[in-house]
Amino acid sequence: MKHHTPTNLRAPFARYSHGVEVPPGHRLVFCSGQLGIALDDTIPEDVEAQTELCFANVAAVLAAAGMGLGDIVRINTYVTDRAYLPGYMKVRDRLFSEPAPASTLMIVSGFAREIFKVEIEVIAAAEAKEENS
Repeated sequence: MKHHTPTNLRAPFARYSHGVEVPPGHRLVFCSGQLGIALDDTIPEDVEAQTELCFANVAAVLAAAGMGLGDIVRINTYVTDRAYLPGYMKVRDRLFSEPAPASTLMIVSGFAREIFKVEIEVIAAAEAKEENS
């Protein structure tokens, strides 16, 4: 992947790249928005714990495709309150090193269930696997 952060743009506000180029010969996985809910339907109250679960759920989807968090090229995150930004960013920054994926973070009015504070969707890319003939 080639990460683009042009010098003629203001540097990113946080740990993200302005753009990520996926070269030819790569597979893409588009992951639906994942919420902070565990397999047993438990939902933590804390935004950091919900963010951890969101990324764990994303990791499970990517693992099914033979990928991991390191293959993420774009993150779209939605939080329901500006106060949740530091908690989300603390987890994200721990999970992603440089060069970081492209990212958008939006504050929304809410989700279908009021208890949810964060939702994360991603796009991941990895080299195409060779098929056995």
